[in-house]
Amino acid sequence: MDLPPATMKRIMRELAELATSPPEGIRVFMNEQNLLDIQAEIEGPQGTPFENGTFRMRLTLPSDFPATPPKGFFITKVFHPNVSTAGDICVNVLKRDWTSETTLRHVFMVIRCLLIQPFPDSALNEEAGKLLLEDYEEYDKRARLMTSIHGLSQAKRPTPTPLTTSGANAGGAAAGEGGKKEAGAGGEGSSPTLKKAKSEAAGKAAAGAAASATMAKVKKGLKRL
Repeated sequence: MDLPPATMKRIMRELAELATSPPEGIRVFMNEQNLLDIQAEIEGPQGTPFENGTFRMRLTLPSDFPATPPKGFFITKVFHPNVSTAGDICVNVLKRDWTSETTLRHVFMVIRCLLIQPFPDSALNEEAGKLLLEDYEEYDKRARLMTSIHGLSQAKRPTPTPLTTSGANAGGAAAGEGGKKEAGAGGEGSSPTLKKAKSEAAGKAAAGAAASATMAKVKKGLKRL
């Protein structure tokens, strides 16, 4: 995967933090083939229609992350005003409230809080939003039924595939190789260009090595989740 070194470094740092200090009720996994695809299991908060359920969701990060916010989706079906029937999540932290300083940890925590406090005024599922406002008892019944059918129980949880460092190593190697090709294209007679290319290649290689080391830490931490 050809990601800018700064983007890769940011993602690795956030994953390492999620591995060492996971938010309450949230388990984060990573697609080792695609760093821009981050999945999590969210435990339904007690006292809500989602209690005793576990919901799989994903954040899809753009290639210019964190300049642009991720997109959030529930993979597990859930009856909720702010989650469309296709799984799209409507929450301000992924829209107007997003800044480049917003962390993935904060996003996951906000989405879990959304299960506690829905916002029917910005409903993607109009039926759920209407029931929440007009007939909470029926809304609660529908949401609990959906949770009992689709919410993953502890026994049904799939075992996550163990993470490897292959993805990060490949990314670092690709970055280094790209720098070498650029340096070679400079030619013997363009020494300033050659020096610049060599400097960029060294920077990319260093970023790849740092990403590999961080990935190893992430792997070790996420295995415990």
